[in-house]
Amino acid sequence: MDALLIAEGSTVADLGAGGGWFTMRLAARVGPNGTVYAEDVQPQMVEAITRRTQRAGLTNVKPVLGTSSNPHLPGKVDAVLIVEAYHEMEHPVVLLGNIAKALKPNGRLGIVEFKKDGLGPGPPMDERVDPEHVIRGAEAAGLRLVSRETFLRYQYMLVFARR
Repeated sequence: MDALLIAEGSTVADLGAGGGWFTMRLAARVGPNGTVYAEDVQPQMVEAITRRTQRAGLTNVKPVLGTSSNPHLPGKVDAVLIVEAYHEMEHPVVLLGNIAKALKPNGRLGIVEFKKDGLGPGPPMDERVDPEHVIRGAEAAGLRLVSRETFLRYQYMLVFARR
């Protein structure tokens, strides 16, 4: 979250939010004055996040049903986090282009995927994405690489901003 400059009051999106593990942590980070858009393309995941955040009494999380090419974020965001979902994207360049449009001028996009070095847990090697492939897709979508974060043992994190 530090690499994405997420702070109290930020507006952020968790794309491919699944059951909401990162959504819950983002909600705590942005606090009651911030907003987290928990986006997923599967209606059942959006429903699960809705139930989870309601049980937790969170009012700063807004579940969003996106599509494979458009996350349908309802407003501009300070940061977008995609964890272990890039490899599942059907139209990554189109989707990343729509994310770029949704970023505020100083907004950031963080993409986390498993390394292809064969170490540690994670999906099979043929489902892992080379970071250079992600970078090329992001650049084609109008984003520029800001940093390669190295704090994760079995994953990489790429941080992008609008050009």
